[in-house]
Amino acid sequence: QHLFLPPWLDTNVSEEGRSCHLSEHYKQIYLSLTYSIIFVLGLPLNGAVLWLSWRQTKRWGCATIYLANLMVADLLYISTLPFLIVTYSLNDTWPFGELLCKLVRFLFYANLYSSVLLLTCISVHRFLGVCHPLRSLPYRTRRHALLGATATWAVVVIQLLPTLIFSHTDDLDGQMICYDSTSADHFDKFFVYSMVLMLSSFVLPSLVVLVCYSLMVRSLATPVETLTRVGGAARAKSIRTILLVCGLFTLCFVPFHVSRSLYFTLRFLSSDNCQLLTVVSLAYKVWRPLVSLSSCLNPVLYFLSGGNRVRLLQELAHNKVGEHPAPIGQGPHLTHSESTIGAE
Repeated sequence: QHLFLPPWLDTNVSEEGRSCHLSEHYKQIYLSLTYSIIFVLGLPLNGAVLWLSWRQTKRWGCATIYLANLMVADLLYISTLPFLIVTYSLNDTWPFGELLCKLVRFLFYANLYSSVLLLTCISVHRFLGVCHPLRSLPYRTRRHALLGATATWAVVVIQLLPTLIFSHTDDLDGQMICYDSTSADHFDKFFVYSMVLMLSSFVLPSLVVLVCYSLMVRSLATPVETLTRVGGAARAKSIRTILLVCGLFTLCFVPFHVSRSLYFTLRFLSSDNCQLLTVVSLAYKVWRPLVSLSSCLNPVLYFLSGGNRVRLLQELAHNKVGEHPAPIGQGPHLTHSESTIGAE
């Protein structure tokens, strides 16, 4: 007995060695709708962040450098969403050719893992500012931030080059599809590659973030030490960063990687448990577009970082026409400790 899966599946399971049918008609509406919402929200939000950064900041701080790179990654990915929206509206038919197929798949993972690594850089930077404010001063510089952002892009591009080989188009039963993972013939190799990629670009950075924020929470929970080493505004900014980044990981990244790993593992083991395969497949397909919500939530980090929230309101109220703003995170009302301890 064999499993029959529609050839347009994102995961592209072959008919060999399967024993149940998975219906995915929900994708035509669900994926088209969610990607449309993310596109409508993410494009203006990320565009506004880059515009405000360019217009209002004469000299970017460390956190602003990381956040600006986050916005660039988001915009590159968001620019591919119209292709996915059209494809799912056409019942998974891919009409855009193989080059765009490879590019769209590559930019999805590039956005995902560059976001994870850049958020890790922000977390380490904030950790050093809170827990080691004086000793870390030589390392919390614009030069190191630029090196960190450059290294992030280099690592992501190098690690994702195999996706340009695995993803491709194919004509199945008269329907052109764009493989999200790869064809069944190469799935075993793709499974090994995807597990290694997840460990290096998600699990390890997640552990770093967890350690940094655990130590930060312990430091911020000590009243005397907090008052003497960290100013009130810097402490509040650090707490906001902890909550936002942990929320991003919890909502967008963790469920996606868990469901994806389970689903790929079941496929790799050729599981014939129809009920389990159906549930895990549904979870993976539901969470896949939700991981892209990070493209809409990343700008929140900018607006809640330092004086950016105040600057936005002032810009909207036209109170800063002709003025030259101070660097991000060093507003006019910050004390010396607030502008250095945990600053950008």
